[in-house]
Formats: sequence, C-alpha cells, structure tokens
Amino acid sequence: MDNRETSRLAANLDAVVEQIAARLPGEQARAVSAFAARFFAQVDPEDLEALSVSDLYGAVLSQWHFIARRTAGNVVRVFNPRLDEHGWESAHTVIEIVGDDMPFLVDSVTMEINRQGLTLHLIIHPVLHVVRDAGGQLLRLAEKGDDETHSESVMHLEVDRRTDPADLKALREGLEHVLADVRAAVTDWPRMRERLQEVIADIDAIPATVDAEERAEARAFLEWLAADNFVLLGCRDYDLVSSADGNELRIVSGSGLGLLRGDGEDGQSRSFAALPPQLKAQAHVPGVLTITKSNTRSTVHRPAYLDFLGVKTYDADGRVRGERRVIGLLASTAYGTTPAQIPLLRRKVVAVIERAGLPPGGHAAKTLQTIIERYPRDELFQIG
Repeated sequence: MDNRETSRLAANLDAVVEQIAARLPGEQARAVSAFAARFFAQVDPEDLEALSVSDLYGAVLSQWHFIARRTAGNVVRVFNPRLDEHGWESAHTVIEIVGDDMPFLVDSVTMEINRQGLTLHLIIHPVLHVVRDAGGQLLRLAEKGDDETHSESVMHLEVDRRTDPADLKALREGLEHVLADVRAAVTDWPRMRERLQEVIADIDAIPATVDAEERAEARAFLEWLAADNFVLLGCRDYDLVSSADGNELRIVSGSGLGLLRGDGEDGQSRSFAALPPQLKAQAHVPGVLTITKSNTRSTVHRPAYLDFLGVKTYDADGRVRGERRVIGLLASTAYGTTPAQIPLLRRKVVAVIERAGLPPGGHAAKTLQTIIERYPRDELFQIG
C-alpha cells in the first residue's frame, strides 16, 4: 500500500465518519465510527475504489446492525442491497456473516462460493473483540485481553449478483452448511486428537497372527499423522455385523466426531453398503490399516477429496469385529516430506527400488529415486 493509496483510503474513511456523525445520534455515532475503523483496517484501498462514500457508509451501517445481536453459532445474511430499502446499493450480491472466530473460516467460505460458480469480488474480514449480554446483544467493542471479551469473526463479502430468490437461498444454505462443518471440526478437534491416540494404542491389541511389520509400520504412520501431518476432520467407530443382506458396518452410536457427527440416516456406513458382496467379504480378512480417497470433497479448509483411514478392530478370539475410521486431509508438510521418511511410503520406495534391480548409486537408480520423490503423494499412498 503506497502513500497515495493510504491517503485516499484515509480520506474515504474520514468522509464515512462524517456521514456517521451527521446521520446518527452521538453515542451510536461514536460506536459505529469505532466499528468502521476496525472494519476497514486491513482492507486494500484498491478493493474499495469502485465504492462511493455513500455505499461504504451503507455497508458499514448494514454490518453494524447485522452484528448487533447474536446468540450462538454463525449468522448468515445474503441479499441485494437497494437504495430504497437498505439506504445503499451494490452491483453485487452481498453476504454478511458473524460468528465465533476459528480456523478455516475464510478458506471454507471461499470454497463454497467457488463451488456455486460465483466470483468473489470483495472480502472484508475483521476479527472483533466484543462484549455481549446474556441475550447476545452487543454492548461494546473492546480490546484483546479484556476479560469480558469474546473474539468474533465478521465477514462482508461481495459476489456475482444473483436475483433469483432460489439462488440466494441456495447460497445462504450452502454457507450455513459449510460453517456448521467448520464449527463441528474445530469444536471436536481436541476429542479427535484423543481418538487418534486411542486408535494408535489399539494397534497393540491386534492379534499376533497379523504380520508384525505391518502392525509396526501402521502404528508409525498414524503417529506420523498425529505429529501435525494430518488435518483431522472426522472420526467414527463401526461394528462389523452379519444381516439378512450380508455384511454391514454398523455405526457405534455416539462415536461420531467432527464431520462424522451423528449416526447417519440408517445407522450404517453408506460407502460400505455400496460395495459388492465379494468386496464386503474382505472386511473379515485380517489386516491393520486401509488408506483410500473418499469420493466426497472436503467442505473445510481446502476442496480436496477427503483422505480416509480405517483401522480394523478385533474381538477376544482374534476375529475382525469392526473399524475405527478417521477422515481428514494430509497437511502441506506431508507433500513436502520425502517418501523415504514417511512410514508406509518408505516400504514402497524400498520395494520399488529392489524390484527394479538397478545398481545402487548409478544414474538409473538416481533417476528412479527422483521419479518416486516427484510422484504425487496422494497416488503413492493408494498404490498397493
């Protein structure tokens, strides 16, 4: 931001404050002026060039009224401001959001906007420290560190204009769904961390009839994931049961966390139910860990297909009795780490090099090593 841009933004904000002082009573004017300063604090002046002072004033006042009362969760408003109704106007559809500040909000909201085929033209995203009464009414803005404050994320977004009420409704509902997913994943994150540690410990209870190296490598891999190499988004436990229709993976009631909260529509794993009988039968085959890609894209953090981990559980007689499932996304560190240092992948690297039978240290061996290093991590995990 150069000096001219800074000066232009300051002049516009001064003009907005003047309008606030002229149109609002004293105490309210002071509160809205303080909000305006925080609202625009991190905005690039170029993003506001197309907006008149009147529209900036309207946007600030609209957002101020919008955040005035909030009880729980995220509140979303999607509308097309009109001069006669709202006192300001925009060439875009406007989205206003207020909720508890937490990770993944901006990424996830932007993902949903893109998923609906819309272009994001403006985002203003201050994090405010607020004091509210028991009914959720905003009492005052405060500074960070005030014992009474609560951090809230405030978003003002402008996207391609949509006028069909059905489109506006779909956008609002899509954003509400995504924000609920973010809240579930973030709120349950500590418990999911604990669940992953339980899953790791359970590997020690897998019967000795299962290959010891396979057990050790699976444990090492899960420990590697737990060391901040995996974004945990959901966990759930399942029991493997026989029914008139064959094998079923039944959800263990109350075990769902994050994106896998709840017991599903019919209490069973839909992905498992869709498998042909011969593949369902493989669920009884002893083993430790299954790694695959879900056919569902994440609604949280980034729009990649979810990584699916399933660890088999056993009964006292050494028979497979179910599965402990974890879903999420490999962290960026996973894509920057050499496969030779990642449990499970390191075994595959050794196996490929040994099978190639190339002289160690030779040009061909080094070329193969480079190919493996550059091979897409997601696909490398899927290779048997």
